[in-house]
Formats: sequence, C-alpha cells, structure tokens
Amino acid sequence: MVKLLFALGALSALVSVAAGAFGAHALRQRLPPELLAVFETGARYQMYHALGLMAAAGAASRWPGATVSAAGWLLLAGTLLFSGSLYAYALSGIRALGAVTPFGGVAFLAGWALLAVAALRG
Repeated sequence: MVKLLFALGALSALVSVAAGAFGAHALRQRLPPELLAVFETGARYQMYHALGLMAAAGAASRWPGATVSAAGWLLLAGTLLFSGSLYAYALSGIRALGAVTPFGGVAFLAGWALLAVAALRG
C-alpha cells in the first residue's frame, strides 16, 4: 500500500503541474478570467492532495492498516471529484458539473480526518 499511495501521489502531482502549465499557457487567452480561476483552483487543490497522498504513504509505512488506506483512497477520490469537476466545468462551461465538486470536498475532509485518526491511534 505504501508504494501504491506514494506512486499515486507522485502521478497526481505530475498531472497537477501539467494542468497548471496548461492553464497558464494554453488557456489564458481562451478562457474568461472566472473560468481560468476555476481551472487554477482545481490544479492547486490537486497538488495539495497529491502531497496528502504522499503523506498517507508515509503514514501507511508507520501505522499500517485500514484507516490509513481509506484515507488515501478518499484523498484520491476527492481529487478526481473535486479537481476533475472543476477542470470539466472550466473547459466546458457546463455549470451543472459544479454540483459534483462538493462531493470531492467531503472526500477530502474525510480523508484528512482519517489520517488524523490513524496518527492518534498509531
């Protein structure tokens, strides 16, 4: 689980950097400022949670168990739902996609909470 969480975190960080560069260079002239800000928020939160996945990998090596694994999976799910929905909304302009974003936020919160529980129990 340690290697998988760390690899997923590293890949998510890679995608975040690529998305940030894409937003800064390719989208700056194509998107209105408010949608560009939405896209950039997705990239920023993806990076935060990529680092969180790597922290979960470190926690899994120190306190292995279902709690840390669940925390990692929730951080990953949160990234897909939160950042993914923001990317999709910014690129498509379909406001209804924003309805998915809060589910990603809840997954982020639950993942961080479980990481804290694992540390306190460890």
